[in-house]
Amino acid sequence: AESKRVLQRPDEEAVVDHGGTSSVLNIHYEKEELEGHRTLFVGVRMPMGRQSHRHHRPHSSKHRRRADRTQAESVAQEDMNTESTATSHDTPSQRVQFILGTEEDEEHAAHDLFTELDEICVKDGKDAEWKETARWLKFEEDVEDGGERWSKPYVATLSLHSLFELRSCIINGTVLLDMKASCIEEIADLVLDHQEAAHELDDSVRMKVREALLKRHHHQSDKKRNNLLPMVKSLTDSGRRQSEPHHMDKAGELNCTAFYMCPATSPQPPPTNPELKNGAPDNSQMDLSKVLEPQHQEEHHKFVDTHFMKKIPIGAEASNVLVGELDFLERSIIAFVRLSPAVLLTGLTEVPIPTRFLFILLGPDGKAQQYHEIGRSMATIMTDEIFHDVAYKAKDRTDLLAGIDEFLDQVTVLPPGEWDPSIRIEPPKSVPSQEKRKIPGVPNGTAVPVEEEQHGEHHGPELQRTGRLFGGLILDVKRKVPFYLSDFKDGLSLQCVASFLFLYCACMSPVITFGGLLGEATEGRISAIESLLGASMTGVAYSLFAGQPLTILGSTGPVLVFEKILFKFCKDYDLSYLSLRTCIGLWTAFLCLILVATDASSLVCYITRFTEEAFAALICLIFIYEALEKLFHLGEQYPINRHADLDKLTLAYCRCAEPDNPSNKTLELWNQRNITAPAVPWSNLTVSECLDLQGQFIGSACGHHGPYTPDVLFWSSILFFGTFFLSTFLKQFKTSRYFPTRVRSMISDFAVFLTIVLMVLIDYLIGVPSQKLQVPSNFKPTRDDRGWFINPIGRNPWWTVVAAPIPALLCTILIFMDQQITAVIINRKEHKLLKGCGYHLDLLMVGVMLAVCSIMGLPWFVAATVLSITHVNSLKLESESAAPGEQPRFLGIREQRLTGLVIFLLMGCSVFMTGALQFIPMPVLYGVFLYMGVSSLKGIQFFDRLKLFGMPAKHQPDFIYLRHVPLRKVHLFTLTQLTCLVLLWVIKTSPAAIVFPMMVLGLVFIRKLLDFCFAKRELSYLDDLMPENKKKKLDDDSKKAEVCDSYAEFNKAKRSYSKW
Repeated sequence: AESKRVLQRPDEEAVVDHGGTSSVLNIHYEKEELEGHRTLFVGVRMPMGRQSHRHHRPHSSKHRRRADRTQAESVAQEDMNTESTATSHDTPSQRVQFILGTEEDEEHAAHDLFTELDEICVKDGKDAEWKETARWLKFEEDVEDGGERWSKPYVATLSLHSLFELRSCIINGTVLLDMKASCIEEIADLVLDHQEAAHELDDSVRMKVREALLKRHHHQSDKKRNNLLPMVKSLTDSGRRQSEPHHMDKAGELNCTAFYMCPATSPQPPPTNPELKNGAPDNSQMDLSKVLEPQHQEEHHKFVDTHFMKKIPIGAEASNVLVGELDFLERSIIAFVRLSPAVLLTGLTEVPIPTRFLFILLGPDGKAQQYHEIGRSMATIMTDEIFHDVAYKAKDRTDLLAGIDEFLDQVTVLPPGEWDPSIRIEPPKSVPSQEKRKIPGVPNGTAVPVEEEQHGEHHGPELQRTGRLFGGLILDVKRKVPFYLSDFKDGLSLQCVASFLFLYCACMSPVITFGGLLGEATEGRISAIESLLGASMTGVAYSLFAGQPLTILGSTGPVLVFEKILFKFCKDYDLSYLSLRTCIGLWTAFLCLILVATDASSLVCYITRFTEEAFAALICLIFIYEALEKLFHLGEQYPINRHADLDKLTLAYCRCAEPDNPSNKTLELWNQRNITAPAVPWSNLTVSECLDLQGQFIGSACGHHGPYTPDVLFWSSILFFGTFFLSTFLKQFKTSRYFPTRVRSMISDFAVFLTIVLMVLIDYLIGVPSQKLQVPSNFKPTRDDRGWFINPIGRNPWWTVVAAPIPALLCTILIFMDQQITAVIINRKEHKLLKGCGYHLDLLMVGVMLAVCSIMGLPWFVAATVLSITHVNSLKLESESAAPGEQPRFLGIREQRLTGLVIFLLMGCSVFMTGALQFIPMPVLYGVFLYMGVSSLKGIQFFDRLKLFGMPAKHQPDFIYLRHVPLRKVHLFTLTQLTCLVLLWVIKTSPAAIVFPMMVLGLVFIRKLLDFCFAKRELSYLDDLMPENKKKKLDDDSKKAEVCDSYAEFNKAKRSYSKW
């Protein structure tokens, strides 16, 4: 890590800078100044030719003014001496970098800024007030011409002329840094005192200007207060009276009463630790009870625009820009003020936060639009990240000028004939980083090469070998114990309710479906009820004690293939399937325990993006394929009556008949009920009675399982695609333009659950008999010849116990690869997880529950990739205090254990909720599977690279790997990954699916072979887990690192030259 370089300033004391006397309206720009303003380097004092003034009128404070002028001249001379030591080749950028490199103290720690532009117009002695016309939190918002509403946030566009005028204002106006004042009256007096020291300011003009500065401020949000109680109105009136110049106390000074913000109006409680604000005191919140009467506290709380306050970060400060035209002025009054500390001022700002900066520009009548544009320029430049920091750290006027010049170096000018300035530019989705402006260039143009930092993904302490038995497991436990209680507290959120309601429905269907398929493969020895119980027990235990509770456990296709092969083997050799399965499960659990003891999970560091994306893409595609396949299979049960001859509709019939070739099971059923086939009136039986006696249906109006039911397949298709599209639409509703933010967020969180409820209601109202979810209603084993506990040996010979480790080894590889690849995907750095992970603890819990399920004759469960990714996506956190127009920032994932715990608890209780669950149509659940598969594909870089094959180079996105890797190499890497994905698909869908885990393991070795085809630098961009925006930032950081050493030598030489 690069050590911090603290640059010491020669001027340790803050200087009160007395500006020149020139008005911005009287400045005559030379051609050389307009064309080459960047030649005004820091350290060159601008001419102060207007310092001499006439003093012909008597005044009681004449000697004080002369002393002030003498002090100003001495300070100016001292500044000139100090600045003369600066090198002539300094640029504004280097000056700014020097300023930002100075030691940061508590008093000048930078805060987020809210900027407000207020304007006033005093003409013909008419009463006027300050009116809020615009505001900036990050982007500009204007009060529309009608005055009834705020405009949409937009990127501020400024005229270059107004920026030059602003620069002239700073040169010729008053600059007061670190002013000590407690109210607006003191600020006005101090500003006017310094104006009076630099100008001839008549007493009557001074009083009028002071009266104008103290007039009431009318904010746009005040219109919401019109209906408040008279008590509140009287409180407001008293505040207005206190701002009038004739309302003085006995000492002859204005009463400096400030309205403070009630703590209850803050969006979040203030941090108690001052370190949370970089050592800066929190001036944004004070105790209202100390300044307001108790009966007024509740009414004052209503004055705060709480909706807008939520968008302002905690600890933010205000920057007030006050501009206007006063008909009694002959020259402009300009002042830039920085308060220290920041102060809450009476009604000055729209929101009750302390004011740090004030910019005052009051001029003669007739220049209102010019003043407005200068004010916009000042407010906009205060929102600039670099000038914002310069304003906090500036020691004098030249520092501010350097900040403005550096800003001018970065601006882009658009020709007036090619663009309409009235067009409002929409805020971008992502704002480029300004860090490169803080890093200096090398003066001689050379760069010292530094070794490129390797940004590995899976090299944290949780994956380092400890060299002792269970060392990794012990560290996992130590890592997770401090967060155990918070794992439950953090789950108490409405977002978690939406998550478990959605995932409960999403997990139920595959568990029951897997149980049904397993029941068919094992002749009912393990079926739906066993699958529900096994999923519930394993999921609850895993959610309570696993290292990464965000992982959702489920059933996998290779496990089903393994079960089918094992059952066929036992049937061929007359072995007890459940007993042999129990032996294999116990051996698998033992092998997992050995892997945990030897820290084998540290091998996860060899699983890179290449392997993860191939595996994750395969699982997502399988979800999509199986969802569509299940929909098409409904056509077999509910066929389409194609090419129907409606003329023969009266001849169509469907009746029950005796089966032609009854099975042994059917004959056994008839014997048990003492039924003979000829005695049964088959043609008179109802559909249910025919199915009960296992008869067959004949006739042109019959389907496979009874009379033909029209429209079912088409209605199922409507439910299927309706669920998918509605879920997608509601999930994206958070970024729509309708309803308040909280409503949109709630709809987005509950998107899938609301879709399921809506589709179930529509299906119930329409009444088409679509296929429904079938949940076991009795809690007992499927077969009567088995219990809940299985003997590992049973009727099998003893050698089966010894031979069981052979298939157990293959099963262990399957469990290990499925579990750890999913865990790696969940623990990606881009998810910003804060509570750490626990690969060893995860594998231990899976192994322990695998042994429990084996003894009880229940299916085995392991991490389900798509369900886990969906779980993580449903718990994403975004910033609540995003500025208007700014995209919310991704903060991380809500890490907790409650969602998984509740999901699997409800799954275990599903046996008792059959009455409600039987209304859920299966096509709706298939649509949820499609949604999960498609949504999980987002963020997989492999699919972004696939799209490049069909894109011309000029239309390709600005991906970081396209900057550094040739396109042909990118295509070669993508084709290799695509080939591996196809091989995985072929193996998984073939009878050889039992070796699927070996193929996944083989991807690691294939990735290793790519080292011979690609350079290490190329693979670092193509095969890592950094999200695109972070990689771009790291790319900029690597460029900054190349110039740091040379810049240190340059600074050293510059300081030596300055001393000389």
